[in-house]
Amino acid sequence: MTSRCVIVLLTPPVWAPPGVDPEKWRAALAEDMVDLVAGLAETDAAVAAPPEAVDLVEAVRWPTMKVYSATSPLQALAAAADDGYDLAAVLAADAPDLPAMLVGKLLRPLSSRDLAVAPAVGGGIYGIAARLAGGIPDLDWSSEPPPEAAVTTPWHRLDSPAGFARLDEALEGWDATRALLS
Repeated sequence: MTSRCVIVLLTPPVWAPPGVDPEKWRAALAEDMVDLVAGLAETDAAVAAPPEAVDLVEAVRWPTMKVYSATSPLQALAAAADDGYDLAAVLAADAPDLPAMLVGKLLRPLSSRDLAVAPAVGGGIYGIAARLAGGIPDLDWSSEPPPEAAVTTPWHRLDSPAGFARLDEALEGWDATRALLS
């Protein structure tokens, strides 16, 4: 059976809403994204973060989650490869209302492709999935999807006021972010 892992990369957000403490914003986004991946079926969930974020990781991770030290998607994917996973996906931490279905759509192309990328509305990407034996891509959140990648469903990130305006109140989840903003 193929082993797969979905990792939330808890790097600091590049933007916070005016009047919201940036550390509380980071923690709310992290909690929502970690809760999202914890509930995914047929995949292991993990958290990756820079070493200085150990307190944040411990505050938001579920007890069974693996923790990796990483500052980039490349490092997070490499850590999953070192841990023996066949497939892994890395998600940006600033998409708290991301539907779980889109994570599945990010992983699905790996049945026939080595790389899948989920574009962010407004530019860049919010997710990267790879067959780890096929090589690990050196992409970051500002990258555009490379030509060899399967491109999956776009979604917004909360990395600017434009992303903030796209939050959908009707979507379930993102409880910590919603509570902080109310």
